Amino acid sequence: MSSELRQDIVSGDWIVIAPKRKKGHVKLKNEKNARVKQSIEDCPFENPQKSGNREPILMYSDKKDWIIQIIQNKYPAFTHEKKCSQIYRYGPYPVMKAIGRHNLVITRSHNRNFPHLKKHEAEALFFAFIDYYKSLVGDTCLSYVSIYHNWGVKAGASVYHPHYQIIALPIIPPDIGHSLDGSLNYFHKHKECVHCRMIKWEKKDKKRIIYENEDAIVFTPFVSREPFELRVFPKKHFPYFEDTPAKDLKRVVEALQIALMRIEKKLNNPDYNFFIHTAPLKNKAAHKHYHWHIEIVPKISISAGFELSTGIEITVVDPDEAAKILR
Repeated sequence: MSSELRQDIVSGDWIVIAPKRKKGHVKLKNEKNARVKQSIEDCPFENPQKSGNREPILMYSDKKDWIIQIIQNKYPAFTHEKKCSQIYRYGPYPVMKAIGRHNLVITRSHNRNFPHLKKHEAEALFFAFIDYYKSLVGDTCLSYVSIYHNWGVKAGASVYHPHYQIIALPIIPPDIGHSLDGSLNYFHKHKECVHCRMIKWEKKDKKRIIYENEDAIVFTPFVSREPFELRVFPKKHFPYFEDTPAKDLKRVVEALQIALMRIEKKLNNPDYNFFIHTAPLKNKAAHKHYHWHIEIVPKISISAGFELSTGIEITVVDPDEAAKILR
């Protein structure tokens, strides 16, 4: 296949699919990821409070021990105050104090990352996300809640023990804003959710789906910014992550676990990020067009001069081929 420019129908951004460049940019076979495991004795999350962390904001336990803790990040990018952040000017620049919240969600097992959690543990983790998310809904100082996971050093994880991050911001992040605007523009033009349209097309085209169940679907986007990038969608149209019915959420969790296991096995255990894109906290009636989902980005390639100088990503694995490999 020759190189091809493709336009994202949500953001309007162009990307390049260039499979002929794969040999020099992506190595998958016989290249194991040398993951360095931190010892339990040196782990700050094995016993968070004994390691100097604050008491849990939320904690979930079974009959024997805690299984999930939500704690304040020791080194937060955003801090909570009893006031909202206001914009002021520094010369020509708008500036805001970084008022918000930055917390960690820690699972009990030192070695079992998300795809290796037991089914009920993985579901409990996502229900914990929702519990904490809902506790923030009434905070008028906040506009958006970002939930994400860094697995591995290349993905930004400084601690080996599996943990997840929740950052509540006083603004809507640029990437989310672009996604919301693109979704709204598509809805105005076509009277249809853009992500529902994507799901319909992927089910019809049958080339990029790597897994689906009754209520969730996983596919490599036709316009993939990164090699082996994946999207996990609830099949039904839900704008708000926190309002997803339990049955549908459990199926999304199942799909996410299977997708990550495929990445681990087929791509030799790379580092990766996954994150939730959902509608903002405020003005719920204004975002009914949006369709929340999870994006997975394995750390396979590195952006270089062309990408940094133009904002156009070059993806060196065709999404159709990526889906075949991951299936």
